[in-house]
Amino acid sequence: MSINEQKILVVDDDPVVLKSLKDLLAIRGFNPNTAIGGQEAICQLDQNKYDLVLLDLHMPYVSGHDVMDHINSNKIDTSVIIVSGETSFEAAKNACTQGAYDFLRKPYATDELIITINNALKEKRLQKQNAFMQLQLSESERLHRYIVNTSPDIIYILDRDGHFTFINERIESLLGFSKEEIVGKHYSFLVHHDDMEQAKYVFNERRIGTRAAKNIELRLKCKDDGKSRHFNNRTLPIELSAMGMYTPEDESKNSYTGTYGVARDVTERKIAEETINFQAYHDLLTKLPNRALLRDRLSLAINQAKRENEKLAVMFLDLDRFKNINDSLGHMIGDELLQQVSMRLKECIRAADTLARFGGDEFTLMLPKLHEGHEDASKLAEKITNTLKKPFNVDGHELYVSASIGIALYPQDGTDMDSLIKHADVAMYHVKGQGKNGYQFYSNEMNVPYIKKLSMDTGIHKALDNDEFNLVYQPQINLRTGEIVGVEALLRWEHPEHGAISPSEFIPFAEESGLIIDIGCWVLKSACAELSRWRDAGLPEIRMSVNISTRQLMEDSIVKDIINILKDYNLPGHCLELEITEHAIMNDMDSVVRKLKELSAHDITIAIDDFGTGYSSLSYLHKLPIQTLKIDRTFLKESRINKSDNTIINTIVAMAKGLNLNVIAEGVESQSQLEYLREIDCCEAQGFLFGKPLPPDVISQLLVQEPFATPGSRSDSTKGTHWHH
Repeated sequence: MSINEQKILVVDDDPVVLKSLKDLLAIRGFNPNTAIGGQEAICQLDQNKYDLVLLDLHMPYVSGHDVMDHINSNKIDTSVIIVSGETSFEAAKNACTQGAYDFLRKPYATDELIITINNALKEKRLQKQNAFMQLQLSESERLHRYIVNTSPDIIYILDRDGHFTFINERIESLLGFSKEEIVGKHYSFLVHHDDMEQAKYVFNERRIGTRAAKNIELRLKCKDDGKSRHFNNRTLPIELSAMGMYTPEDESKNSYTGTYGVARDVTERKIAEETINFQAYHDLLTKLPNRALLRDRLSLAINQAKRENEKLAVMFLDLDRFKNINDSLGHMIGDELLQQVSMRLKECIRAADTLARFGGDEFTLMLPKLHEGHEDASKLAEKITNTLKKPFNVDGHELYVSASIGIALYPQDGTDMDSLIKHADVAMYHVKGQGKNGYQFYSNEMNVPYIKKLSMDTGIHKALDNDEFNLVYQPQINLRTGEIVGVEALLRWEHPEHGAISPSEFIPFAEESGLIIDIGCWVLKSACAELSRWRDAGLPEIRMSVNISTRQLMEDSIVKDIINILKDYNLPGHCLELEITEHAIMNDMDSVVRKLKELSAHDITIAIDDFGTGYSSLSYLHKLPIQTLKIDRTFLKESRINKSDNTIINTIVAMAKGLNLNVIAEGVESQSQLEYLREIDCCEAQGFLFGKPLPPDVISQLLVQEPFATPGSRSDSTKGTHWHH
């Protein structure tokens, strides 16, 4: 601080003396203020801060002693030099008693005055610096105390014998002990007995710096007061770091005084690690072991069975018709049902057995240490079958489920893990093929259909990837005009090795595996792409009929997917007709109605395929936004239609007219069938009489030819086109 920045107040009742002092100080570089008399001095001291006051003692009304009393009583931080004509020792003594820095008698020597002023100001500066340092130190200590006591970690100091000399307040919230209960105690008071060897190493740490112990895990005991936060009601897992403490003397001179350390609560990390580990090896819905854990345990059990010459069994269990429950009541009901099923299954098995969820509605059981392999496994399978017979109450629904169980025995059905699981799976599918709800032991004869299923699934995957599927189109004819008004897209598979594979062979496999969803999407895109090409070529406008499977209709995204496909190919909704079966409608009526209404709102027409074969055809017609009924081919007979079928077809056509619906007769193969359909005024027809399903280039040629023969010209081959193209 410069001289000009240090504030000095000169106080005297004599204006001449006051001016003389001010001028003297100004010459020496000071910039003092002045006060005439004690009262004005008090006013200035109350309003401003001064580093130094030059004060006369003898002043009327308010003396220098009064000013000093005011300074002391109001704790004004300033230094005072008495500059007075008073010569008595008593006056000087009293002034110093009141806190004056020095006493100068008038007349004073100028140099003495300046030296005294400089010394007083220097001391004042030192006092301020010291006070500031004390304040900083105090603040630093306060901050460190705050940091230590509010730290999320336990911070401690041990003496050289391992007794706590300091521990922060975190100990109470984590372990339940107060600081007073811990200070003076040996560290063994807190350490779990199983971790004592580890504790001896880290709590007696003498190394410092990078060599010191870091991240050592052990457990501390909690106070059993019911309040402390802990990991397993008894201990707290911590991560400990520590280092030795030494006096300022050299470490080599045995100046070790103790250990300083930090203990971090790792409860959350331990829980997270256990959760991650659990999720890696367990099914999250049922909390059962998953496929990975089952395989691990099965591998160990096989090795033990080999060593001990024991028997074991693997069971593959699949819930029958679970998909129907899932589709009709929703996934939440299905999930809760799976949880209840898993609980019942757990009640059936021994502690040594493993019950795992393999995925979906499939469970796998591993049964080690069987005395009588076949008999023991049979007893458990029967127990499971009987247990599942009781109804399940799920959200107010009384549900019944059964199970198909396949069993493979070690060592006769396989000596390795994969063989046992595969053969149990084969046996399970054999049960399903025999009517479900039962169990079967594996035999070699079961492999044939299983291998066929695997081969078919693999083949379908490859067919999608390698463009082995193609579409053919069957014309739909207006029976009044003979014109092609639409085509039905039909799927064909040309296998590179086996040739043409009938849809009746591969569609059931696709439905079961879920691949029908990918196939159905491919069919929709391919059919719409072909229709778009015909329209771009200027061919007459027709509608494209595409079959939608039950599995497709259950997809939440089906409406959005279809709308997006139409947009991709720039097609209006009325160009597309979706054919659905009565079974698909009955599978989940509310959901289907909602989706079909959304599609109908985009002008997409809906047709009921194979109409008349369902068990409740008439009851749902008024609920659905349908435009077309397709009469199933089984109602058309070659011999002029028998009377019962005649009545059914008449009823369907008449009802459709009453409901203002279009009717398409399927499977028209003869002239007699055609004539009958004309007589009852059926709208449209398709079948081999008009042509087999044809490739797209042939359809494009038919669209530009003359219509098929009309009723009045069918005998004249020169007019129009024959029914047989």
